[in-house]
Amino acid sequence: MIRAFIIIIFFGVSVFSYSQKTDNKLQHRLNDVMKGFNGDIGIYVKDFRTGKTVSINADTIFPTASIVKVPILIGIMDKIRKGELNYDSALIYKDSLLYEGEDILGSFKSGEKILLKKVMMLMLTTSDNTASLWLQSYAGKGTGINEILDSLGFKNTRVNSRTPGRENNRTQFGWGQTTPREMATIFEKIYNNEIFSSEACDRMMRCLGRNYWDVDEAISQIPPYIKVFSKNGCVDASRSEVLLVNGPHHPYIFSIFTKNNKDQQWTHDNEAWTLARKISLFLWNYFEPKDKWEPVSK
Repeated sequence: MIRAFIIIIFFGVSVFSYSQKTDNKLQHRLNDVMKGFNGDIGIYVKDFRTGKTVSINADTIFPTASIVKVPILIGIMDKIRKGELNYDSALIYKDSLLYEGEDILGSFKSGEKILLKKVMMLMLTTSDNTASLWLQSYAGKGTGINEILDSLGFKNTRVNSRTPGRENNRTQFGWGQTTPREMATIFEKIYNNEIFSSEACDRMMRCLGRNYWDVDEAISQIPPYIKVFSKNGCVDASRSEVLLVNGPHHPYIFSIFTKNNKDQQWTHDNEAWTLARKISLFLWNYFEPKDKWEPVSK
């Protein structure tokens, strides 16, 4: 009888604890904001101060587009920590590396030198595809990066492009694939120094803290005096973004992924970008309301 009573109490406490992990008020509000979106959308939000989360299609697989560059970064850091690469190494660019587009690295002449750390900066800051594919090859290619992701417990985040055996996944999702929860968790683990070492995580955070793309995206709604670590990814029918906002009272992470979008315009008022900005502004005001603090005057 006593044992049964203890089990009931334990079960009740467990259910209560679990229910407390979801911010039901915020989840309800975000569900309302999302209504009517012409495409598929997944969102994951976590308040680092309270541990409460919002999960809306957070375990659905979406294309990463350029957000795949975060797993590539992890692959490069693995090589650096093992001594197989050096952050200050000089690399030799070759014309055969060119990925047609508007990349900065693609404008280099064959035979020019560039430091590894600058190639990493181009990959993450300007989302340079030539730099990214070059680093993917240095990181052990898609196969090697995927092995690292699997060892870290990520089962849905994968590099598909130029990776043997993943041709069908590439057809469906493009360069890479992930879920809103997994990519947010990758950011959180880096933030908490839980991938490789604190030194590796510090370097990755610095790399993720200087995003050039900050006009159309969700990051544009965060005040410029707040540090944000982010990566965005876009193709015609998919606009996605992950940002870890180091707010003074409630640091939080916001992961939004979309696919099968009806609006495929490359303009500021694209439906997916507009929604991401709207949610981002709402979250900032939700976690850091104006009555809590004011920035120091310049």
